[in-house]
Amino acid sequence: MQNISHAVMAQRHEPEDSADDFPTPPWATRALLKHVIIGQDLGNMSCLEPACGRGYMSRPLLEQFGQVVSADMIDYGFGEVRDFLTYPYLAGSHDWVITNPPFKHAQDFIDRAMTIAKCGVAILARTVFLESIGRYEGLFKNNPPTYFAQFTERVPMVKGRLDQKASTATGYAWFVWVKEDVRDYTRLVWIPPCRRSLEKPEDYA
Repeated sequence: MQNISHAVMAQRHEPEDSADDFPTPPWATRALLKHVIIGQDLGNMSCLEPACGRGYMSRPLLEQFGQVVSADMIDYGFGEVRDFLTYPYLAGSHDWVITNPPFKHAQDFIDRAMTIAKCGVAILARTVFLESIGRYEGLFKNNPPTYFAQFTERVPMVKGRLDQKASTATGYAWFVWVKEDVRDYTRLVWIPPCRRSLEKPEDYA
């Protein structure tokens, strides 16, 4: 009998050559800036969004950051066309790197971003990114995130489009590294219900 439970149906099984195009609802990025990255003078900082897609994350970042550089390895008509993992960004060339990377390359994105960012890195990923011995040994053991910021409400993402009416059984969280905050443990942050207050009608135009 086919297993059609929500947990199973929520899994994303993408082919190796897939663009993994799941646009981020803008309110989820505003939640990072309002509830997680606080006490930062973002208006005087630069940010790189290296998997920008159609700009759904870049636009809310521009509401707070003084400068946002957007790029993607696929031409979606927004930002520069660059492969983040191979483009010769200079070390420390941006204050922050903030993105929702392809899940299968998320660890590689983090490793690369930690060199490029002067102040911090924030990655939006499925909550299950916390799991796996490989990621623990290769990433979290020696470089734990400063904050693990779990959404208390779901962040619906649909392949290839932004859909205000979409739903999901998948949990998402922000994994944040603040370079000046050196510690050997991760602080858990709950992102409170905030979609209603942070969502704007023009986000879905």
